[in-house]
Amino acid sequence: MLREFLLGFMKIHILHHAVHDAVYGSALIEELKRHGYDIGPGTIYPILHGMERAGYLVRDDRLVAGKIRKYYTATPAGVMLLEEVRPKVAELVSEVVVENGPAHIAPPDNQL
Repeated sequence: MLREFLLGFMKIHILHHAVHDAVYGSALIEELKRHGYDIGPGTIYPILHGMERAGYLVRDDRLVAGKIRKYYTATPAGVMLLEEVRPKVAELVSEVVVENGPAHIAPPDNQL
């Protein structure tokens, strides 16, 4: 379960960076390590490919030091997704980390 949660956080983090500038796999691995994620190519590349297939990232192959490096940037759909998820992340962080907001879950409407 922890892995599933962290994969969601990583995808948001990747999208955040891809909105601001082109990103590539090994740089993202290092960036995520800076934030405590211990991932390798077997994790990052399937995430990038999946986000590309879903239409949130677009790939640009560039020749760097004699090798092709795959750079990813956010598509308009990726930008919109990040804009949609940001307030949800902020609210979640406020409630879970800062412990602001409701301390309980309200009962269903039929039990009020």
